Amino acid sequence: MKLVRQFLDLPNDSKVKTYGVALLLCLVCSVAVSAAAVALKPVQDENKLLDKKKNILQIAGLAKPGQSVEDAFKQVEAKVVDLQTGAYVEGIDANTFDARAASVDPKQNLVLTKEQDIASIKRRAKYATVYLVKDPQGQVQKIILPIYGYGLWSTLYGFVALKGDANTVVGLGFYEHAETPGLGGEVDNPQWKDKWPGKQVFDANGNVAIRVTKMAATEGEKATHEIDALSGATLTSNGVNNLVKFWMGADGFGPYLQKFRKGGDA
Repeated sequence: MKLVRQFLDLPNDSKVKTYGVALLLCLVCSVAVSAAAVALKPVQDENKLLDKKKNILQIAGLAKPGQSVEDAFKQVEAKVVDLQTGAYVEGIDANTFDARAASVDPKQNLVLTKEQDIASIKRRAKYATVYLVKDPQGQVQKIILPIYGYGLWSTLYGFVALKGDANTVVGLGFYEHAETPGLGGEVDNPQWKDKWPGKQVFDANGNVAIRVTKMAATEGEKATHEIDALSGATLTSNGVNNLVKFWMGADGFGPYLQKFRKGGDA
């Protein structure tokens, strides 16, 4: 207390008092900010989960006017998948599993070779969450898969939804990216996203055939697999093409989709 009194008795123009007050304010503010961050984290986590659910519903065509996100999401079942084997993983909560965090954990990730890494992500988590929409009889009607990869300026994070045949696209969309507005940012344009539904991911031989390309075919076999590239955004279009091919392929959800097509939701 004596030191505090001596400090307060210092002249207001004293350098020691000025620096002391500034330091005290910094400490108080840092404690306040830290406390607020800790207190708000549960709310932030809840909002992030709600936003993810909202994006899944929109991309899968499940969002309905007037229906809450939580009510609409009751028809969606989340499961964790081993990407190497395509089998479901037991003992992991699919609702809290964070594949993005797992992708940077050496114990939970797979480092990709240059030949594998067509999506330019360097590494991926060993496991991923898939979202299944079933009818009242328990048959899978839609499969929603998380996808990501590098565009021109940023990593694009999104989802692709497939029909229960694990081949026909229902929708595709990105919820996070930093591509150039009006160019690569047109991945968010509803008119471009409308080009995806109905496209086939695989050809008759089971090879990944879907692709984003300039002057996509409008008839014949190629038309079932090709989507027009974004005008003036070649590198972003290439990025989307590569990330979709990666996640539909052998190093992504390929083993899972192949297993699903053979035996359904086993």
